[in-house]
Amino acid sequence: MAKKDKIQYICTECGWSSPKWNGVCQNCGKWNTLEEVFPSVSDLSARPVTDLSAKIHKITEISTESEIRYGTGCGELDRVLGGGLVKGSIVLLGGEPGIGKSTLLLQICEFMGKNHDVLYVSGEESGRQIKLRAQRLNVSSDRLLILTETDAPAVCDTIKASRPDIVIIDSIQTMQISQISSTPGSLTQVRECTNLFMHTAKSLEIPIFIVGHVNKDGAIAGPKVMEHIVDTVLFFEGERHMSYRVLRAVKNRFGSTNEIGVFDMQEQGLKEVQNPSQMLLAGRPLGVSGTCIACAMEGSRPILAEVQTLVSKSGYASPKRTATGFDYNRMALLLAVLEKRFGLAYGNLDVYLNIVGGFRLDEPAGDLPVALALYSSLTDKPIPDTLIAIGEVGLAGEIRNVSHMIKRVEEARRMGFALCIVPKQALSSLPKSSHSLRIFGVSSLRQAFSVLAKLDAEQNQP
Repeated sequence: MAKKDKIQYICTECGWSSPKWNGVCQNCGKWNTLEEVFPSVSDLSARPVTDLSAKIHKITEISTESEIRYGTGCGELDRVLGGGLVKGSIVLLGGEPGIGKSTLLLQICEFMGKNHDVLYVSGEESGRQIKLRAQRLNVSSDRLLILTETDAPAVCDTIKASRPDIVIIDSIQTMQISQISSTPGSLTQVRECTNLFMHTAKSLEIPIFIVGHVNKDGAIAGPKVMEHIVDTVLFFEGERHMSYRVLRAVKNRFGSTNEIGVFDMQEQGLKEVQNPSQMLLAGRPLGVSGTCIACAMEGSRPILAEVQTLVSKSGYASPKRTATGFDYNRMALLLAVLEKRFGLAYGNLDVYLNIVGGFRLDEPAGDLPVALALYSSLTDKPIPDTLIAIGEVGLAGEIRNVSHMIKRVEEARRMGFALCIVPKQALSSLPKSSHSLRIFGVSSLRQAFSVLAKLDAEQNQP
C-alpha cells in the first residue's frame, strides 16, 4: 500500500513549513499566513536507475562565448541588469501597483521589437487595453505579439511552439495551473508557475521577464521561494506622489546588485534620468541654514543629494525626532556624539531630518554632511552653497575615510562645487586634477566646524 502523502503548511510570508496548522508562524511571527500544501511524493525505490555521467564536464571545457546579452534600449535598465538581458535568464520585476512596471516593460518592447520577436503575455489586461496603453507610449512594433491568458502550462506550450526571442509575463499573480486546487496568487500557484516558466526559459534559452506585485509589507507577494528560483530580482521604488522612480537590483546572477536606474514618470511614460545629481539638487535653497550636500555611491555611480535639517524649540515634554531618507538610529547616534563630545544641546529641541527628492542615504559617507547640517541648523549659520562634505563620523567624533573618494570628488567638481571637506586620510589619494576644488582635510568634527567658521569669516570680510 502506497504511503499517504503528508500535508504541509507553508507560510506565505517567509516560506517556513510546518506539519500542522498554527495561527501564527513560528518563524516570522505573522498571523494567518500558513497555507495548506499537498506535496507529491513518489516511490523512489521503483524509479529506474539513471546514469548522467555523459553530462559531466570539466569547468575548463565549458564555453561562455555563446552567452548573449540583449540590449533593451533603456540605458538605466541595462545598467541595473549588468549590461543587458542575458539569453535564457528569468528576471523578476517587483513593485507597488501603479509604480510603472508594465509601463517600463512595454516601452522597451519598441526597441527590442526592431530585431526580436517579443511575446507579451497579460493576465490582467485585455488586448484592447494594452493597445491603448501602447499608443500612449508610442509603441507600435510589428514584432510585438500580445497573448491574454492565465493558464501557465498553455502559455509555456505556446512559447515552445512559437519560439519568440523574449517573453514578458504580466503578472505572475494572475497565472495558474489548473491541476493545483489553490487560487491564483497563492503561495503554491506562484511558486509552481514560476518554476514552470524557469524550466521553459532554461530549456529554450529564451529570456523571460516576470512582473510581481508586492504585499502590504513591501516584499514581493508569493515570496522568498520565488526569488530563489529566478536569476535576477529588480525592485521599482518611488513615492506615488513624486514623479521619480528608482530601479534597484536585489539579486543578480549576471551582474552587480549595487547599481540603480533612475526614471522620471511623465505623461508619455518613463524617461531616463541621465544625471540624478542634477535632478536631486534642482531648486535647492541658497543661503539657508541646516542644509548640506552629500555624495553617495550607488554601484559605480556617484550621486549628490541634499541633506536638510531643522532644529527647533520643542512644544512637547519629549522632543520629537523625525528622519526621512536617513536611518533614524544613525541620526540619534550623531546627535549623541554632538552632545557628548562638543557640548551642543539638542536634548530639549525637536530635530527633523530629510533627504530631498525621495532619495535614501544609507552609507557611512553621509554622516559628516548630516552632522554639519545639524550643527548649521542649531547655530543658524548657513553652510556655503558651493561646499560638499564626505566622511564617516565615529563615536569619538573622529572623521574616517570612505571608499571611492576619487569618484565622489570628481562628481562634485563636475557639478560645479568649489569647496570640499574630506577625511584627512583621503588627501594623499586624491589626484592633482581634483585640486581645482578647495579641499579641506579634517580628522575630527571639531576641525570641520573650524573650517565652517573660517569660511564664514572669509565671506564676511569687507
